[in-house]
Order: sequence, then structure tokens, then C-alpha cells
Amino acid sequence: MLAYLKSLITSSPTHLISYAEYMDAVLYHPEFGYYMKNKQKIGSQGDFITTSNISDVYGRIIAKWFASICEKKGLEPIFCEIGAGNGRFAHAFLQEWEDSIKTPLNYIIVESSPYHRKLQNELLKFRYSITQVSKLDELEPFEGMVFSNELFDALPVHVIEKVNGQLFEMMVGIKNDSLYEDKVPLTNSSILSFLEETGFVLKEKQRIEVPLFMEGMVKDISRVVAKGIVVTADYGYTKEDWNHPSRIKGSLRGYYQHQMIHDVLENPGEMDITTHIHFDWLIQKGEQEGLKFYSKLRQDEFLLKAGILKELENHYDPNPFSEVSKRNRAIRSLIMPSGMSSFFHLVIQQKEMNDDNLFEI
Repeated sequence: MLAYLKSLITSSPTHLISYAEYMDAVLYHPEFGYYMKNKQKIGSQGDFITTSNISDVYGRIIAKWFASICEKKGLEPIFCEIGAGNGRFAHAFLQEWEDSIKTPLNYIIVESSPYHRKLQNELLKFRYSITQVSKLDELEPFEGMVFSNELFDALPVHVIEKVNGQLFEMMVGIKNDSLYEDKVPLTNSSILSFLEETGFVLKEKQRIEVPLFMEGMVKDISRVVAKGIVVTADYGYTKEDWNHPSRIKGSLRGYYQHQMIHDVLENPGEMDITTHIHFDWLIQKGEQEGLKFYSKLRQDEFLLKAGILKELENHYDPNPFSEVSKRNRAIRSLIMPSGMSSFFHLVIQQKEMNDDNLFEI
């Protein structure tokens, strides 16, 4: 990975690359990229954890919610998951569909990582009928739902900072095989357009990530949804949140063996790199692409609205290791204010539906 980065940087006219170029290389390079490697990334033996790896309840609840929408709102039962990771969410969703819904379903997985496609096949292919593609542009427009969990936070971002009243873009260089950060005056017109569109004004010494890749992803999603719902589960901030003094240094960081790494130039290609997403811009770009904003809910609020309390078993089991007890603990952990769900939000958007209530179904 380091040799590739050295070649990439030294071949640049300025011998510097943006953080977006750096992230694109260390995360998505076909051979050396973190997400592309034959390496466990999710779970106790990996570098991070996701909601669907805590319990199958998450996938099962969304399956029931989607089935109800299809039945009551007349939506086609086509469910597309972007970035399905190890397939645990899809497995829970498909189990619930098979157990309680039993109607025909078209489940599509969009997954760029060969390693994750292999894991998904091992878990799903011999039991369930799924369609796998590596990119959204392989799909024709369809009616249904597009779902992603922690997709946008892993897209490459540019980094800017205000120093002595001037805006700079932070860049990555290399010297003696060591990566370092440098800054250049901000001239990128797309970043300047982002600041103008969002009305974002940086304070002195404030640093933020600029998610230019988000715009392309939103366009791609809108293109494949002829009619339906887009659900984005992720962590992020509103414009008001970004301006809180505690976030003056931005949110870019790495995760390596469940430890947060503040310097993302460490361990290139060996750790996850992530950032909080700009919710306001995601919603704004969606509106421009025909995705009408429906709601933004904290994950626990969404699960409660979608009926998670109905999943709690009514009887008490004194055995803390029983399946009933473990399931009930998992449900409670997903709806406790101090739990994992409090860090996530679900943005729900609609296309060609304009439904005023997707939960009273």
C-alpha cells in the first residue's frame, strides 16, 4: 500500500494528494484497499461493530416494516441493500421474510468488496435467492426500497480548515516513506460550491470534512429508484451540530481493532476510516434528485415506531442464557437512550410516493 501511495503522490504535480484521494486509495484500491482485502473487518475479531451484528432483531424489524408498506401502500417487494458487509443484516431480513411474510421477494445486494461478496454468498446463497451486483449502475430502475447502513460515513471526503482567516485544503504528502499532512490555499471549485450551497462558514481553526462523493452516490440511488423509499442509517451531524465547539477539529478518524485512531495516516490500508456525515446536505441533495424528505429519526425512535416492542417476549425466563433472554436483552439494548442506537439516525426519503405516514400501516 505504501509503495502505491508513494507512486500516487510523487506523480501528482504538487507531490500532494487530497484526503479524498488518500481515502479512496487506502479503502477502495482493488488489491490493497482496506474494504477489498481478504480480512475480517466486522465483529469482535475485526475493527468495528454494526447494529446488525449485535442482534438479528434489526433486520427482522425492517423486514416486517417493509412488508407492511408493500402490502398497504402497494409498493413492489424489491429490497436493495447497498454495502451489505458480512451479510448478517440480509440474513436476518430474509429469515423474517421466510418465517412470517412468505410472499415473493427480490433481494438485491450492491457490494463492491469481493471479500464481502464471498462472505455473503457463504451465508445466503444456498438458502435464499439473492441478486448480487458490484455497482449501482448495473441495475435498471426499479420500484421498492433502497437501504444502507453505515455507507455514507465510509465515502472519501476532502478536509478543509480555516487558518488566520483563510481557507485551506488539507493534503497528504510523503517523505522518507512517511506520510504527512500539508495545506494549500483552497481553490477546489466543488468545495467552494459546497460551502456556498450549505451556507457553512468556518470559524478560526475550525476543520470540517467535505463529502463531495456523497452527491454522486445520491444521484446513483435516485436513478435506480423509479418509485419507492430510500432509508439511510448512519451517524452524522446537522449544520447546527457541526458548529458546536467540541467538533472544531472535525470527525475524521480511524478504527483499528476497536480502538479509535485520530491520525488516519497511520496503518494505510489496514484500518477503517470514517467520518460523520452531513445530514442537511444529504437531504438537500436528495431533494434536488427527486428524493422527497420524509423524516430523520434516531435509530431507537425509528425502531419504536416500527414496532420493536411487539418483539419483546411477554414471559419471564429466569435463565439469562436462554434464547428468549438473549433476544430480549438485545431488543432493550437497541432502544435504551444510552445504547448504540442513540448514535445513529435513519434518514427516510421518498420518490414518487408522497405518503404522509409510513408507520401507521
